[in-house]
Amino acid sequence: MLLVLIDAVLIVLGVVVAIFLRFHDVRVIAHYFAGSGVYRIALVALVSVIALYYNDLYVSRVISQKDELFLCLLQALGTACLALAFLYYLLPDWSLGRGIAVLAAPIIFVMTFTSRMVLGATVVLFRPAQRVLMVGTSPAGVTLVREILARPELNLELVGFLDERGENIGKSIVNPKVIGALADLEAIVEREKIDHLILALTERRGMTPVKALLGLKFAGVGVDDVHGFDEKITGRIPLEEMSPSSLILSDGFRKSAIVVAAKRGADILISIFALIFTLPIMAVVALAIRIETGSPVFFKQERLGLRGRSFNILKFRSMYQNAEANGPSWAQSNDRRITKVGKFLRQVRLDELPQLFNVLLGEMSIVGPRPERPYFCEMLEKSIPFFVLRHSVRPGITGWAQVRYQYGASVEDAKTKLEYDFFYIKHLSLFLDVAILLETAKVVLSGRGAH
Repeated sequence: MLLVLIDAVLIVLGVVVAIFLRFHDVRVIAHYFAGSGVYRIALVALVSVIALYYNDLYVSRVISQKDELFLCLLQALGTACLALAFLYYLLPDWSLGRGIAVLAAPIIFVMTFTSRMVLGATVVLFRPAQRVLMVGTSPAGVTLVREILARPELNLELVGFLDERGENIGKSIVNPKVIGALADLEAIVEREKIDHLILALTERRGMTPVKALLGLKFAGVGVDDVHGFDEKITGRIPLEEMSPSSLILSDGFRKSAIVVAAKRGADILISIFALIFTLPIMAVVALAIRIETGSPVFFKQERLGLRGRSFNILKFRSMYQNAEANGPSWAQSNDRRITKVGKFLRQVRLDELPQLFNVLLGEMSIVGPRPERPYFCEMLEKSIPFFVLRHSVRPGITGWAQVRYQYGASVEDAKTKLEYDFFYIKHLSLFLDVAILLETAKVVLSGRGAH
């Protein structure tokens, strides 16, 4: 949000500088801000910020890498210029003028690139590098280390592991090696100038150095549980570490009556407006399906929704007729059952549009875990613990798992997506829903994760 605000200010400032360079008169700038010019400048800022967002310019990984930052910024502002040119063609009165546009584009590029380089070198965007020590050598800790190493933008420096009994000192587990025993915790923290501890003990009972951890905690050293830290950086809750007690005692999983009511109200409003605006598109899609493979245009399929209740989901048919004559099966990335029109519909998610009727009827939500078929639910409940708990919220047209993970076509994929679903259910909020909708639009526009 800070970056969005800074970018918006810099874009407006860039336009102002361009106006001055074009006319060499401060009074012209005052004239722009006194009249309708302020709306034209605001349009430039809005379109530019949207282009920055959809070109990943608010993603930490991109911001932290200079080469990628330069290319993404160039691509984003180029996209903004094309979008504005199209808008000016439709609404010529909104144009700032060619002379101003030609000057503003390079000025905005230099200003936004420079600001990000300066901010990236400070603690405004990224916290200072933190030295992290893994207390324990459990499999969960090893997995977390791999996740951290794959995310250099977190700015975490892994110093090493502490072995529970000191039997593997010097042994390399992943990249950082075992540098000491649990008994040496305080001495190693002081010697290595550790900023953060992550508890990853294989066996906690009788092994946790409570006194040492309390002393370090009160001395200002950060302490985190391996599972909680994993959830923070990956956006999912690992199934392997879940138990009834961990779910019962965990923070989150609260469903405020106000949030649930507001979410339902938003679903109704969004689905009504979306249906009105997309009816012409749906008519074209229906005609295309009819021309290629005939009727029926729509496809109904039984799914399980809130509290495991059965309902018929409505989609545009994207497969050939009788595609499941040999029984239910997951769709694959290059599924031969998918028609040519269907492939395009899936790529841009237009096959999902009729589900707005399901949302309006209260069977689905705009955002939530994807509804699964009873056949697969029954199969997955046998192999995945707590699978049935995903039915505690309304299923959605899009969801956290859909924007964070590729399309799944196996039990293992279903497990990973369930980990994301549990994260969504735990942190259910309108803010998270808005974030998911923005990411969904990015996925649709880029064609990533299409199925």
